[in-house]
Order: sequence, then structure tokens, then C-alpha cells
Amino acid sequence: GSGDMYPKGGEMLHTIRQLVADDAKWREILRGLNRTFRHQTVTGAEVQAWMSEQAGMDLSKVFAQYLTTVQVPALEYRFAGDTLAYRWADVVPGFDMPVDVAAGDGQWIRIRSTEAWQTLVLPGASPASFRMNPDFYVTARPAMERP
Repeated sequence: GSGDMYPKGGEMLHTIRQLVADDAKWREILRGLNRTFRHQTVTGAEVQAWMSEQAGMDLSKVFAQYLTTVQVPALEYRFAGDTLAYRWADVVPGFDMPVDVAAGDGQWIRIRSTEAWQTLVLPGASPASFRMNPDFYVTARPAMERP
């Protein structure tokens, strides 16, 4: 199997926790799984739909990415001065998960990337200062092609 087959489920849940961005709500989602589905036979689709509803966001592409592929989402990026160009690569079609990045002043900024190139001005940013929040199970790599 892939090298992440054992930790991947936990990494996915931790990533969803970052997307929810509210630990009390996240704990309630986890506890609610047991209350809602206890002593039942359910499908993965039912659990995924319930979690999306409780989180207040569509997590279907996140589940599709982490549960149906072996690829870890890669945020491709490129700098032109202090303008960051970015997009998701190695993802299922329609993947648009937000992620936290920092550059320049080091403050985390939540960006919502898609497979299409987008840009954002980050004053004082440079490739050397760019980093991804390690609480998201993703990778980052400099882009090989021009946006």
C-alpha cells in the first residue's frame, strides 16, 4: 500500500478539524457520530453527509480526495514580487479545500484554492518566507509552469 495507509485516516480527520476551526464544535461532531449512528449499520456516504451537515460545509471533495486516492493534495505556488499565484494539483476534480498559508509577516491567512490559478498579494512575501500550516495534510511545491 501507500506509505500513509495507516496514519491517513487520522490525518484526514485532523485536516477536517482545521477546516471546522472550532474545537468545541469539532468535539460535538465526534461525539455526535456515536450518538447518531450507535448500534446501526451505515454507509460511508451517510457518515460523510452527516459530517458535512454538522460542519456546515460541503466536505464531499475532501472525503473523495483522502478516501479514494493515494495522492496527497499539492499546493503549487509561484511568486512574482509579493504576489502569490497558487492552485491545487494531484486532486480530484472540483477539489477546493481552504488551507492556511503564511509569508512575509508570518501571520496565517486562509486561502481557498482550486485547480485554477489564483493570485493574492502578500506584502513582504517571498518564496523563502512561504509556508503551509502543518496541521493540514497537504504538501506545497513550487510550480513548474507559468500561471
